[in-house]
Amino acid sequence: MASALDRIRVGSAPDSWGVWFPDDPQQVPWERFLDEVAEAGYSWIELGPYGYLPTDPARLTDEVTKRNLKVSAGTIFCGLHRGPSEWDSTWEQVSRVAALTQAMDAKHLVVIPSFWRDDKTAEILEPPELTTEQWRNLTTGMERLGREVKDRYGLDIVVHPHADTHIDTEEHVERFLDSTDSDAVNLCLDTGHYAYCGGDSVKLIETYGERIGYLHLKQVDPEILADVVKNEVPFGPAVARGVMCEPPAGVPELGPVLTAAQKLGVDLFAIVEQDMYPCEPDKPLPIAVRTRKFLRSCGA
Repeated sequence: MASALDRIRVGSAPDSWGVWFPDDPQQVPWERFLDEVAEAGYSWIELGPYGYLPTDPARLTDEVTKRNLKVSAGTIFCGLHRGPSEWDSTWEQVSRVAALTQAMDAKHLVVIPSFWRDDKTAEILEPPELTTEQWRNLTTGMERLGREVKDRYGLDIVVHPHADTHIDTEEHVERFLDSTDSDAVNLCLDTGHYAYCGGDSVKLIETYGERIGYLHLKQVDPEILADVVKNEVPFGPAVARGVMCEPPAGVPELGPVLTAAQKLGVDLFAIVEQDMYPCEPDKPLPIAVRTRKFLRSCGA
């Protein structure tokens, strides 16, 4: 039996049930997600896309409490690299999600940069590399967001490196961390996305440990990923091919990642997020059960 990872709080998310949108006929109903995530043995969840779960705090509290669940974070997307003109539309979204997140007694807001490539059509929306000015917009904008979210809602923002966004590779992630203030902004390290973009999660935790504020656990199928990279497949179709796979079949190994995180000596959420959009409604639960069992075998 692996040693106990007593600083790691394991949960799951709507993403692991094939949920990417607030409303989509291909997705399981929210009631089924809540029932099944509890049945699979998780005690923490994320809100997922705003509007998928009930947005009335009293109702949502009732729904999660009766299933012995708690909320760890909300999620937003933003394009702050475009400059101050993006602030108002970003804040409109943030204020809704942060208010619900706060009402659920969660402490984190996961912030995902906007995509430079359409994740369905592969249309190139923006250049994949930012200019110096855009980098400055991104870093100063994220710091402002972090400070205002903390001041108004008491939440910590954790920025999520993500495939097909401008914070993806090791080089981009390190540049972002080196250019931002840890008092305002830290990282949601998604092990699958970081591997998808060529990064080493254990190395990042060991090098920038004080900046790791939150974890998403997922794995990548190396063979599918090699073809995705070779043929420049966008993220959405790559997921439909199964590029994000059930652990422990892929990379990185999650045991060493969790051990490295435990050594940081702080409490960390580790939320399972196996991208599976779209997927058959009966597929997620057995995977979730096996994944929870696997993580227990790692000590989490």
